[in-house]
Amino acid sequence: MNIPFSPPFIDQAVIDEVLETLQTNWITSGPKVKALESELITLTGTPAAVCVNSWTSGAIMMLNWFGVGAGDEVIVPAYTYCATALSVLHCGATPVMVDILDDFTIDPEMIRKKINIRTKAIIAVDIAGLPCHYEELKALIREPEIKVQFVSKTARQAGLGRILLIADAAHSIGAMYNEKPAAQQCDVTIFSFHAVKNITTAEGGCICLNLPEPFDNQEEYAFLKLFSMNGQNRDAFAKSKGANWRYDILFKGFKMNMPDICAAIGLAQIRQYVKTLLPLRKIISLKYGDAFRGYDWFIEPVMKSENREASYHLFPLRIKGITEAQRDRVIDELVLRGINVNVHFIPMPMLTYFKSLGYAIADFPNSYKQYSTEISLPIYPQLTDGEIVYITNAVIECVRLVTGVKKLVKVLS
Repeated sequence: MNIPFSPPFIDQAVIDEVLETLQTNWITSGPKVKALESELITLTGTPAAVCVNSWTSGAIMMLNWFGVGAGDEVIVPAYTYCATALSVLHCGATPVMVDILDDFTIDPEMIRKKINIRTKAIIAVDIAGLPCHYEELKALIREPEIKVQFVSKTARQAGLGRILLIADAAHSIGAMYNEKPAAQQCDVTIFSFHAVKNITTAEGGCICLNLPEPFDNQEEYAFLKLFSMNGQNRDAFAKSKGANWRYDILFKGFKMNMPDICAAIGLAQIRQYVKTLLPLRKIISLKYGDAFRGYDWFIEPVMKSENREASYHLFPLRIKGITEAQRDRVIDELVLRGINVNVHFIPMPMLTYFKSLGYAIADFPNSYKQYSTEISLPIYPQLTDGEIVYITNAVIECVRLVTGVKKLVKVLS
């Protein structure tokens, strides 16, 4: 058997939407992008959505929008993909890394210790699709003793009057918080539509705005659409309609727009997401939990709690009491059996570039602890019941083989 880790969901609806786009002879930013933005507003309940060409582009745009630059700091978890910190570095600012909780989300108390007059934003990462503890984070940045430390350098910073809270929701489209879409919890939520995500546009992302007064989210949407197109006041689609050739450059923007040919893929998927694709992912996650629950080595991931429910983007299996080397051997054994798995994530302080900047994994013990025992199992709508059984049986056998325990204990509930 050969089971891929995370193939894209491409059905006839996706093919038809892409073919329709090709047949219109308009493949860059246009009506399909606008339609996808509209669907995202419906899904998230946020006031505005701006599609871009990647999560990273979205983060760089929003940090620039807020005026984050040299001398500023942005707090990020050490346990995330490199793009979270690289977006900060690309703005000339400094990523300040903090450790995580056992559920993989950023630790609010560690954030508190790092806030100072240079702190301009926090990027909280929804690992595996589980929302961070946003009520705690929002309460923290609104505390009088925290707000008084905030030093405004731009009009937008003065308008907000506090630290900007950004959700790195690359994994968490469709996640819920207090029975509402989790995207409503932060000032800014940024999704990824990379090929392995729950909804894909091959490459792409989206910025969802939920800015408080005095901001007008529609005005900021209009600005960001120009910002993603080099600051040009008339996009190519508008220029293609008649004699609209004249344009102006209003400010120094970026080239980060999403093309229609990519939006078409996501548009077909998002229309099936709530009723079909997301429930299928949840079913697979529950089957994994049922298969492993009771084994004394199984650390069950938090996929649903009192006020949070994940998007079931990953199933982050953790194996109690093993070393990093043993975890790697389990992965090797699974691959030999035709099961492609992954690890989410190698903490940034373990990566060469970040080590060269002075970050050290010894400063983030829980990040290392979670990483060293984690294996991300395949989870996507196309998985069959037979493949799920094959995967779970293989995991149980491979853990037994690597740990050397002749008989694994299954605790009776």
